[in-house]
Amino acid sequence: MSHDWICSKEWKTPSDTGDARQILDEILTSLGDNGWGEEHTFGIHLAVEEALMNAIKHGNQRDPEKYVTVEFRFTAKILQIVIEDEGDGFDPNDVPDPTLEENLELPSGRGLMLMKTFMTTVEYNEKGNRVFMEKDLDAPPPEDDDDDDDEYL
Repeated sequence: MSHDWICSKEWKTPSDTGDARQILDEILTSLGDNGWGEEHTFGIHLAVEEALMNAIKHGNQRDPEKYVTVEFRFTAKILQIVIEDEGDGFDPNDVPDPTLEENLELPSGRGLMLMKTFMTTVEYNEKGNRVFMEKDLDAPPPEDDDDDDDEYL
């Protein structure tokens, strides 16, 4: 499928959270300036910030000699972001589900859950050091798997 991208940019930045926040600000400003409302950019902000911080802190271990690459492009309805670090990678299936009772107190897993909640697509490469995220404003909302609500009707 071919898209008419409104904007397409790429950054390569050292593993520095300040630099990452500047990239995030530029992404959000660009989206806002082109009609993406706060009802969408709020979740995008959380997902992209989480992916950037994961790349810096977990992937590159805050090593200033290692870089994070960010690819960003969007249309009026579709946003695509790729974030890649120079770390060893990880298996996202090994991250505990933070919604399970036995994992509620664990410090990990919530960020990945946020990314999956607010983005239409979240995919990792085989190595686990590159994440592709897409937000499609025309995609149907995720189905609610929680059937417990029916008990109270």
